[in-house]
Amino acid sequence: MEHLQKIPIKGFIETSFVDWHSKICSVIFFPRCNFRCRYCHNADLVLHPDALENVGFDTITKRLAELKGWVDGVCVTGGEPTLSPHLSDVLAAVKKQGFLTKLDTNGSNPERLQHLIQDGLVDYVAMDIKSSLDERSYCRITQTPNMLESVKKSIRILLSGQVEHEFRCTVLPSFHGAEDIYRIAQELNGAARLRIQNFNPSSTILDQSLCSLQPYSDEDITIIQARVDELISMH
Repeated sequence: MEHLQKIPIKGFIETSFVDWHSKICSVIFFPRCNFRCRYCHNADLVLHPDALENVGFDTITKRLAELKGWVDGVCVTGGEPTLSPHLSDVLAAVKKQGFLTKLDTNGSNPERLQHLIQDGLVDYVAMDIKSSLDERSYCRITQTPNMLESVKKSIRILLSGQVEHEFRCTVLPSFHGAEDIYRIAQELNGAARLRIQNFNPSSTILDQSLCSLQPYSDEDITIIQARVDELISMH
């Protein structure tokens, strides 16, 4: 356990009702990401992780012990957690405490994802999908080329049914028209869930030109989500 105290963990939320569908969870934040998504909502973790204070893992485990019986599991997010060489150790320690584990990922590290699943370290995976699965669209949002094949491998891993999962897509009208979103749903046919998340113009540090753009209305998102649910369940 001693080596875990030096892990750069940059945030800890004790209880969240929104990060794991139907579960109460704690949330651990890892720094750094290999994407530069234009509307990233955790940009400080991506751009300036060293400027953020570390949270001691012993502090986290002590608090988790106190939350046992109230919190169902622990969500590990970022940044991109699969970039951390310490991820497996953290997940193993959390599971040893008796908690379920959830991984948030951008899907850029399919080999690491597969090993985590095979080793029984994750109970649930939420993977972000940035656009329809073509290189131009993906790079337009992530500003990171040559990642699409890795993303597709991670999608195939999750669709194989080895672990409970969901896909998530943050949508912005100028990047994702309704038909673009429905194309994503068709590409993910057979997925357990594709959750459509509305763009938040207040958190666009990586591309401040997006601050003035209008997101979808709540009514639009409800209609789009209903159609997406139909499309991913078609066989």
